[in-house]
Amino acid sequence: MIRRPPRSTLFPYTTLFRSGEGKSYTLNHSFFSGREVFKTSALQSSCTLGIWTAFDSERNIVVLDTEGLLGISANQNRRTRLLLKVLAISDVVIYRTRAERLHNDLFQFLGDASLAYLRHFTKELRATSERCGFGGRLSTLGPALVIFHETQHTKPLMKEGGVSCEEQIKQRFQDMNCNYDAFSAIQYVGVRTSNQTTKFDSLVDAVGRHLNDVTVRSPRQPAVVYHALQTLNGKFSGDIEESTASTFPDQYFTCSSRCLSCGVRCQNSMNHCSDNISHGADSKCKYQYQFDNRIFHCKFCHEQGRDEMVVPKTSSSNDSTWLGLAKYAWSGYVLECPSCGIIYRSRQYWYGNRDPVETVVRTEIEHVWPGGSTVLQGTQNAAQKVLDSVGYISNTVTSISAGPTKMLTGWMADRIAPLYWVPNAEISHCGICRQEFGVSDKKHHCRACGHGFCDTCSNHFRPVPWRGWGQTPVRVCKRCNESGNSVTGDAAAGLSDEPTARWVGEILHNTVGTVVSAIDYPLGIIKDNARPAYWIPDEDIKECHLCHSAFSSKLTKHHCRACGQGVCDSCSPEMKPVPRRGWDHPVRVCKQCIGKNAL
Repeated sequence: MIRRPPRSTLFPYTTLFRSGEGKSYTLNHSFFSGREVFKTSALQSSCTLGIWTAFDSERNIVVLDTEGLLGISANQNRRTRLLLKVLAISDVVIYRTRAERLHNDLFQFLGDASLAYLRHFTKELRATSERCGFGGRLSTLGPALVIFHETQHTKPLMKEGGVSCEEQIKQRFQDMNCNYDAFSAIQYVGVRTSNQTTKFDSLVDAVGRHLNDVTVRSPRQPAVVYHALQTLNGKFSGDIEESTASTFPDQYFTCSSRCLSCGVRCQNSMNHCSDNISHGADSKCKYQYQFDNRIFHCKFCHEQGRDEMVVPKTSSSNDSTWLGLAKYAWSGYVLECPSCGIIYRSRQYWYGNRDPVETVVRTEIEHVWPGGSTVLQGTQNAAQKVLDSVGYISNTVTSISAGPTKMLTGWMADRIAPLYWVPNAEISHCGICRQEFGVSDKKHHCRACGHGFCDTCSNHFRPVPWRGWGQTPVRVCKRCNESGNSVTGDAAAGLSDEPTARWVGEILHNTVGTVVSAIDYPLGIIKDNARPAYWIPDEDIKECHLCHSAFSSKLTKHHCRACGQGVCDSCSPEMKPVPRRGWDHPVRVCKQCIGKNAL
């Protein structure tokens, strides 16, 4: 007959990188005066498999010896779960380590055990107590934790600056963001062994104090402990994966980008974009309307062993822009296979047009990566094609007529120029920076000295009354602005030739320029509304996407037809077809897309 209900103690010992720490040996010497109640072995393999139980009649407790985490097991995750079940029904847990210093593994393991206990076992222990009708409620607070730390060459943890060993351990838990709330108490027992014999007196005293403290857990009958363990084992007995977490998970070395549509992580190595390797993942993606990430493949080619992607377009590759747009307005978009030609028109018949998925194409959902292509439809650029055609004609006429127009403009300007101005035909370089003027470069005359300069060297304004320009600020060169060039008296009367004709010409030019600017504003609105969906809006483009040069009146911004980013002329010198975007004829493409072969 047991005079009072026995209490149970659990000894779950684990070290992730060491074995042979003497787990069973410690229990034998702490509770059974050195008798080999729990089997020990001098061999490398573990001799404790599963859970072994012994009763200490002197202290009236049940002692549990468990299999360490380094033992051979067919499923290590299942064994770890079993250890946590034993922890849940115990009063005292002893974690032993013979490391010279407390390793992070100790805090990580105990923190994970505490968190799992709070998440899964607290609620189940309460329900088990009510369901089984035990005489007393099972405590939902976890066991007391005793950390038995034995060292040989280093000093054990000691009280420092009025901070106890237990408080230092709790602070270590917090620094590592590990949970310890499940443990009803934490006590540190450190001993330094100078010979081969370990002294367990301090450990036995610490365990005894916790066993005698009945404020947290009351004594229980062995049947209560057994039924609680049996219930937990039946509750948490489902199959789990046999694989264990890797010490070096893939997240350490793989790209951190995730698909915008399904959230899957890219499986390529970090910084793979610098090697012109696109994002990728083996898992399938899901379709989302805002990304329009459904692509079509020709069904006939697929059956023949080829994989040809087709894109809905406004016109076929053989049609001119205007003819293709006219056909698009009449018979809808087309699907053109590079091998089979036109395989579908959306409005080929007056009625009864079937969906292309049912007849000529098979669909595939493509991942959408940050910074990559998000839309693969080619019908959206119909309006932009019209603007490009008009712009192409305008630029062609402008480039052909630039030379004669420039000569005629210079000749007319010389006819109304003041007498002290150097003629345009004689100006080939800027008078200050010596930059050579090209055909499209504009020459400016300083109103003070009359020489020719570029815009940068003559971007100053001040009154030049001695030249007949009155008190209104007019353009002067940098040299005259800094020197304050001026004349007075009779010399001023001789220099003033009243440039009335030139003054009137500038007024007319400024008036025409204002009218042109007023016309450009609604044209800008038309261009913004006509741009394809994947193009970056003009107002959001401040610099070149590749060389990061700031756009200005001298540096024109262009859109790459492949990626839609804003680039300068130097970073997009080539013209290539982009069939995946619906551009069958050569269009502007940036260097980056050409290098990635993303056409």
